[in-house]
Amino acid sequence: MSSGGNVGGGLRWKLNHFLYSGDKKHVFVGFTLITAVFTIPWFLMSRGTKHQSHQDYMEKADKARSQRLSSSSASAK
Repeated sequence: MSSGGNVGGGLRWKLNHFLYSGDKKHVFVGFTLITAVFTIPWFLMSRGTKHQSHQDYMEKADKARSQRLSSSSASAK
């Protein structure tokens, strides 16, 4: 019967063979996995948020600033 340590060595050999073989299908699967690892979190973080341009941000900031200044000048009177 094989021991538990032997199974880990076989798995390690298979993993090393898969990673370093240079076989086209292994390279393709590797690129696919790496792409998925980085794409899925990016998709989950960016969904539901509206990306604003710099111009939109500046217009919103100017509007808030003018409202703040007008309210502070009205309270100073």
